[in-house]
Amino acid sequence: MTASPGRTGRRAGDSGTREAILAAARKRFAGLGYDGATIRGIAADAGVDPALVHHFFGTKERLFAAAMRMPVVPGELIAAALAAGPADPARSLGEHLVRTVLRAWDSREIRDILLGVLRSATTSPQAMVMLREFLTESIVGQLSAAARSDDPPGPAGARFRASLVASQFLGLLLTRYALGLEPLVAADLDMLAAAIGPAVDRYLTGELD
Repeated sequence: MTASPGRTGRRAGDSGTREAILAAARKRFAGLGYDGATIRGIAADAGVDPALVHHFFGTKERLFAAAMRMPVVPGELIAAALAAGPADPARSLGEHLVRTVLRAWDSREIRDILLGVLRSATTSPQAMVMLREFLTESIVGQLSAAARSDDPPGPAGARFRASLVASQFLGLLLTRYALGLEPLVAADLDMLAAAIGPAVDRYLTGELD
């Protein structure tokens, strides 16, 4: 269906249009990966104008999160936590980030969906590529802004540090929620933030020698 002038490609009924975009996005992300799928290509598959995709979802990251049925947009969650900083000045940024992530994962809806995405990535090479590209752009990209970039010089240092933090968070997700490893399951948020926060601080800004 082609867009009529003045209607920016809108199909009859917002609900049907939104679902058509999501269906097209799932196919594009699965077939081309996160980097390869474009808003323009998704819009073409859905038979709408690209402006309509932005109207419904705003950004590519939000579209991906909606297509994967994620209740939160991970990159936006991290960005908001970095912008706000710790509410308690006695707590470090690392502790604050751990608390933010754990609060999100303690929601069963969020946790189950994230674990489902991770499980699919372990059994499908295409899903693995898609998830890796998404995490690289959204999570690692956001964390890089808070990381040192002087060792080695340039953005590579910051991205390396951010990747270490991402590995810490994913490891915690798997061991606490997927594997049910005790005593991580029984530990409360304060204990985990105090224990893991310093490691996150070191990854972001400390010495890595």
